[in-house]
Amino acid sequence: MSNEKNSSSGSPVVSMVIGLVLMVGGVYLQNAETFKAVEEPLAKSGVPLELGMTIATVGVFLILFKVIQPFFITPLADAINHRTTELESTFSEAESLRNEMTVMRAEYEKKLAETEAEARTKIQAQIAEAQQLRQTLMSEATERADQLVARAQQEIQSEKAKVVVELRTSVVDLALSAAEKVLEENMNTVRNRKLVEDFISKVEVGR
Repeated sequence: MSNEKNSSSGSPVVSMVIGLVLMVGGVYLQNAETFKAVEEPLAKSGVPLELGMTIATVGVFLILFKVIQPFFITPLADAINHRTTELESTFSEAESLRNEMTVMRAEYEKKLAETEAEARTKIQAQIAEAQQLRQTLMSEATERADQLVARAQQEIQSEKAKVVVELRTSVVDLALSAAEKVLEENMNTVRNRKLVEDFISKVEVGR
């Protein structure tokens, strides 16, 4: 760890020393007559070559780079890294939220399907119960109607028998009364009444 710190702390100094050497050397070469004798023919040929100025510029860049790095480049890199981390975190949260929404949607659709199936089952059960109740009521109504019809028929038969008895009695009385008027004697005896009733019965059977 100490070696890494020493190397990292010594690196800017080495870069600045190299930059200073290149800058001084470049300025010296820029003013040297030997390089000028080489550069002038190249410039006339359309190849402007300023080697000294180029070397000096590289040296200045090395010096300025190490000077501005702690104040501009490093904070910029840190800001970029921080922003990248935030974006990655945001994307991760968005992906997690999307997955949660997908799960919630699947659960909602499942619950909705179960609710619809349960409601459909209840409705079908209620329909079946209503149909069963209607069938029961119809059966009870039919049975009640049959009972009423049977009772009415019994009452009709009873009234009919009663009317027949009354009519027979009236006919017997009328026949005996007519015979009394013809024969001028009392015909309303048990024997005569029995004879008339038997005669009427035979007439009814003959019909």
